[in-house]
Amino acid sequence: MNSTIPYGKQHISQSDIDAVVATLQSDYLTQGPKVQEFEEKFAQYIGSKYAVAVANGTAALHLCALALNVDENTNVITTPITFSASANCIKYCGGNVFFADIDAETFLIDIEKLKALIQSKPKGFFSGIVPVDFAGNAVNLEAIKAIANEHNLWIIEDACHSPGGYFMDSKNNKQNCGNSVFADLAIFSFHPVKHIACGEGGMITTNDEALYNRLLKLRTHGITKNPALMHENHGGWYMEMQELGYNYRIPDMLCALGISQLQRANEGLQRRKEIAKVYDEAFASNTNIVTPKYDAGHAFHLYVIQIEDRLDLYNFLKENKIYAQVHYIPVHTMPYYKNLGFKQGDFPLAEAYYSKCLSLPMYPTLTKEDQQYVIDCINKFYAK
Repeated sequence: MNSTIPYGKQHISQSDIDAVVATLQSDYLTQGPKVQEFEEKFAQYIGSKYAVAVANGTAALHLCALALNVDENTNVITTPITFSASANCIKYCGGNVFFADIDAETFLIDIEKLKALIQSKPKGFFSGIVPVDFAGNAVNLEAIKAIANEHNLWIIEDACHSPGGYFMDSKNNKQNCGNSVFADLAIFSFHPVKHIACGEGGMITTNDEALYNRLLKLRTHGITKNPALMHENHGGWYMEMQELGYNYRIPDMLCALGISQLQRANEGLQRRKEIAKVYDEAFASNTNIVTPKYDAGHAFHLYVIQIEDRLDLYNFLKENKIYAQVHYIPVHTMPYYKNLGFKQGDFPLAEAYYSKCLSLPMYPTLTKEDQQYVIDCINKFYAK
């Protein structure tokens, strides 16, 4: 057994290191060819027309909100079971956040509750939806798109947990998470515990050329050097700041790492599914543990169980050098959002889920021996 077993962990290979070193020895450390190469290869992997690489997943969300003109008059719905950035990106632009409760089995935003929330307000009250592929479980974006079309809403898919994940649409077509067939924009994160690790980094995918061009500007101070988009052109040096943007660029070294990681993304995804199957089988007869329900398209960023005595099990695992985690504290219960008027009891299914959820170690380099040790410790806890 390793000295400690975290809930998630990056896998850095020699080929990753070689790719980064080669870029460090090249002419470009930022704004160079590796950025575009990563974008093109990621778009191909996901199945979108365009991809824009940025500093991190939160920057990706913020840029999406900016590109869709979120302001103080914009009302947007997301899920309370997500990392706070899924909601915060709307607040960054002055917009207003609303939540729809989750489905008790999938932990995803409940589509019927989403529909009811929209219908409870005057027509035109809401502008958009930020659905989340929580834990790697793909949201049915086709169903959400039908609602969005009816009420003229845009969609930002938060696919941070789900590169390689998918759902089957009503015509039995495989729809990859983030392919932007049903969403206006989708975003990914390359944090170390994610499927593709860059240290930090994010990606926005879209099939909308106008949004793509605007995102390119917004990530670089609102500046364009594209002659086709300029108002004037004074020469080869000329650039125009056309709107207020940000420095949300990602350096070439991190993109080189991302390109290398992408080459074994499918291999990592397959290993995650194998790990999930082992957990499923190990806990199938344990009445103390509710294992996740999922379809074939689950990407398994997380393997979340539900238990009644979470704190005791969490501490027991920690004593045995297993560092499980909780995903997530419902966003609406955070002090910032309570100050906006949300309160305990607003979303009972999300709160009930939070009271019992625990994420077990899940990453491609988790060895069979270490996973068995995790299982044995959990079984030992319940045998007391």
